[in-house]
Amino acid sequence: MAEAPDPGDVAHVLLSSIGLVVRSARRSKFDGEVSLPELSALKRLERGGPATSAALAKYEQISPQSMSATLGGLETRGLIERTPDPQDGRQSMISLSEAGQQLVRTGRTKRTELMARALAAHFTAAELEQLFAAAPLLERLALYL
Repeated sequence: MAEAPDPGDVAHVLLSSIGLVVRSARRSKFDGEVSLPELSALKRLERGGPATSAALAKYEQISPQSMSATLGGLETRGLIERTPDPQDGRQSMISLSEAGQQLVRTGRTKRTELMARALAAHFTAAELEQLFAAAPLLERLALYL
């Protein structure tokens, strides 16, 4: 029986491979899409719900000034909405507008289609089965990071 791979080696190749896939997918721009910082803020709002500008900046590890500029561009295009923070009237809660939700959904659909075309064109049935089987393991790994 073969010896199990070293967890450190597995971690290294996974981080490298997953990072490459994510960066490649993000580079695929579609008509009407936004910059990477804007897309990151939109996705954070989609996953986490309404948040203050300060909370978004902290999560994205950027300065509050950079986040304000990012949100300003999104607001100008009608992709986010601001409402008063019920706990602190001096702040605003930022949430996705309907247009922002649609943009995130459309981008996700287009990236999924792009990946599906690449998989269909360049991977064997056996390789597709391996990738499909690995997906739940990657999701489980994410729970422990």
